[in-house]
Amino acid sequence: MKSNLAATMLRWGLAFVFFYVAIAALKVPFVWAAYLPGFLAFIPSKGFIICFSIYSFILAIWLFWGRKVIWSSIVAAITLAVVILVKLSDLDLVFPTIGLFFSALALHNLAREKDFKEENGEEV
Repeated sequence: MKSNLAATMLRWGLAFVFFYVAIAALKVPFVWAAYLPGFLAFIPSKGFIICFSIYSFILAIWLFWGRKVIWSSIVAAITLAVVILVKLSDLDLVFPTIGLFFSALALHNLAREKDFKEENGEEV
């Protein structure tokens, strides 16, 4: 079975982004609190940031691991879509996140094609 270099590069690139977010948000949570939307004001920001950092770290590990890529790419895409929708007015944040969102969709598409080929006995 051949490895798919494009899928591996997308997985690792996305994993690095989520890993960076997890570490950076834990390192300086007050900076990341500025990215929280106003409707979450009732939740303590530090607690939310810690929970999101744990979530991001788990997602990064899942993407690095490379198992169930169809699902990990969808979780990444949904996470990025939520960031985009919640912070739509912050173009400095939304602009690069849109590229990451489409990278997650591309990874999902590559994983689905690979899965389809494996199910039909084609060489991958």
